Amino acid sequence: QRVFRLEDCNPNVIQLLPLLNEKAKRIMIKTSPMLDIQQGLKELRNVSEVHVVSVRNEVKELLWILDRSQEAEPEITTINIRPQADEMFSFFGNEEKDVESQFSLPLKYLYEPNAAILKSGAFKLIGERFNLLKLNPNSHIYTSDELIEFPGRRFHIESVFPYSKKTPFQKANIATRNFPVRADALSKKHRISPGGDDYLFFTKNLKEELIVIACKKA
Repeated sequence: QRVFRLEDCNPNVIQLLPLLNEKAKRIMIKTSPMLDIQQGLKELRNVSEVHVVSVRNEVKELLWILDRSQEAEPEITTINIRPQADEMFSFFGNEEKDVESQFSLPLKYLYEPNAAILKSGAFKLIGERFNLLKLNPNSHIYTSDELIEFPGRRFHIESVFPYSKKTPFQKANIATRNFPVRADALSKKHRISPGGDDYLFFTKNLKEELIVIACKKA
């Protein structure tokens, strides 16, 4: 069973907080990656830091640092641990609230943030920090005309076409972002075998049209 709230966990850390605060000024709590961060911030008191820990693009755990003297907005730090180099991204919650995204149709390159960033909810800020444009308010993939360093996957866009019953690919890696059909269902429906160098992103553009973006890794 998936765990989404701290009161669903065992032991119930919410009930234990008064005792824990008696024993220590700073406390670290490790929780399941399924826990909603905003829900955790509401349930816990005096959170100074939240760490989203991902290994090879799979979120493994959330670490919560509680400080009795903390009154300011907590800092959220994401890390994606990889063999070649770790990817880190940090921000404060109010930064995400204050940013307005810029949008565009698909350009030359496509960017997909790593799993830790997506878990953190920095959907607008990641675009602002790296000067990228979003494809749709709810898609959380980004585009640009120039290739840049980025904490996630980068793709060169080969073609963009409207979603239809026929797709001109027999083998490709399928991903869905803000799309009404799941990736496994699309693979079965269009008889697309997984693997190869081609990547297909099924998503929506800024006009809310269903599209397919064919890419190769950049």
